[in-house]
Amino acid sequence: MNIRSVCVFCGSRVGRDQKYRSAARTLGQLIAKDGKRLVYGGGSIGLMTVVADAVLAEGGEVLGIIPDFLDRIEVGHRSLTEFKVVGSMHERKRMMFEASDAFVTIPGGLGTLDETIEIITWRQLGLHDKPVVILDQDNYWQPLLDLLGHTVEHGFASEGIHRLYRVVEDVRDVLPAIEAAAQEATGKSAPAKVL
Repeated sequence: MNIRSVCVFCGSRVGRDQKYRSAARTLGQLIAKDGKRLVYGGGSIGLMTVVADAVLAEGGEVLGIIPDFLDRIEVGHRSLTEFKVVGSMHERKRMMFEASDAFVTIPGGLGTLDETIEIITWRQLGLHDKPVVILDQDNYWQPLLDLLGHTVEHGFASEGIHRLYRVVEDVRDVLPAIEAAAQEATGKSAPAKVL
């Protein structure tokens, strides 16, 4: 599996701690230096723009996809390599999925949670076998990971759901985790359902 485009799910706010901005900036730099295109939600605010601006500053390519109503609210990032305004959140997520070879979740809020759970669920259902990596910087996503474990513990999900995503604690481990997951997926004839 050749990873050319990486979709990053992250906040439309920057958070209270500078460390999240720093990690977002580093991730953008690493994506660009590795010659990969960033795909993201197209906003010019929050961690979204930190990642996008870092990629652009390193000469990398960025595809931003934003629904028209959020373009008005978030003020779409007009300085991207490619910028698309679509009609709905559903169309945005579909286009982000189709344009991406891997997915990374860094700190964010409800939208980030929504995107992350959906892309993991799609993998569970066998709709794709693209790598999904969660950056659990300073245990930010530990409550989510605990909740996923809780669903297993109570019999609403199989133990195999933990194979649907990888968790790293350092931003420098994100791209190696993507590559490892891509190598693991190579040779599989179809995505394995984990029900």
